[in-house]
Amino acid sequence: MNSLIVETEVDGIKNPILRHDRKYRFVDVCACNMCGSSIQESSTIGLRMNCSQGFRPRQKRGIAVTVVRCQRCSLIYSSPLPIPFNVQDHYGVPPDQYWVDSYFNNNPNYFAKEIEKAKSLINFAPGMRALDIGAGLGKCMIALASAGFDVEGFEPSVSFRDKAIERMGINEEKLKLGMIEEMDFPEESFDFITFGAVLEHLYDPSGAISKALRWLKKDGVIQIEVPSSNWLISKLVNAFYRSTGTTFVTNISPMHEPYHLYEFSLRSFVENGRAINYQVASYDYSVCSPVHIPKLLHSLFSSYMKNTNTGMQLTVWLRRS
Repeated sequence: MNSLIVETEVDGIKNPILRHDRKYRFVDVCACNMCGSSIQESSTIGLRMNCSQGFRPRQKRGIAVTVVRCQRCSLIYSSPLPIPFNVQDHYGVPPDQYWVDSYFNNNPNYFAKEIEKAKSLINFAPGMRALDIGAGLGKCMIALASAGFDVEGFEPSVSFRDKAIERMGINEEKLKLGMIEEMDFPEESFDFITFGAVLEHLYDPSGAISKALRWLKKDGVIQIEVPSSNWLISKLVNAFYRSTGTTFVTNISPMHEPYHLYEFSLRSFVENGRAINYQVASYDYSVCSPVHIPKLLHSLFSSYMKNTNTGMQLTVWLRRS
């Protein structure tokens, strides 16, 4: 069994709740991170445990946090917000355990659609600078470099960065180690910045976007992929939970893999853009695999999600106002 120590912190005094394996502090959230509306304007949708819940969460044991939805911008988040004392407790896992071996192979089509879109939005010329935030194994950096960008990146996981350098051949001078809160680049350094499956892991997504905007050139774009707070399958699973008399929900997973802290709507970015001065230049929804649905019905559900913008993933493209 993994070891974990969970603690609360009230007025600077830490009070042990449960001993297992990681250390957390639980921070009360007063307002929506993206639009700033008070948590009093958010509705409670249920509880999320610190383990995979399956279809019978009442049979599980652990710690649960309250999950809420902002009524103004539909951001889904937890309050309190569990923050690990050491980020490596979450992301310091061996990459070979996180990804299957085939993921380490270079795919010439990897990130190709996103690169094509970025080039069309920035009027691309060879040598334009790109930044990959949360670079992982560096596959996106490789794709961007192959497409003619001068690319840099940073990654908070020691093990992921090491593997990117050792196995994927990333230049260690191009790939920094650290979280976005620790990074700094000169203003207006990059034509293209990408947050690929990153923003939902950050404790202050609005602050991260604001920082990236300072690094973005005037005519540059930021691409962000996030889980959608309007995903049809989540709604169906939550309905199933309610039918069994539980108050649990499947949204987010702040204390177990994949450690999602937020789910976003298009409105989340529209409202956030008004607050920190950017505009949504383009967006799209990706259906992805309709998990928890019988294969016989995949085509039907995929078609419905595509036509109703209720797919699993939302991608937005942002410009400075």
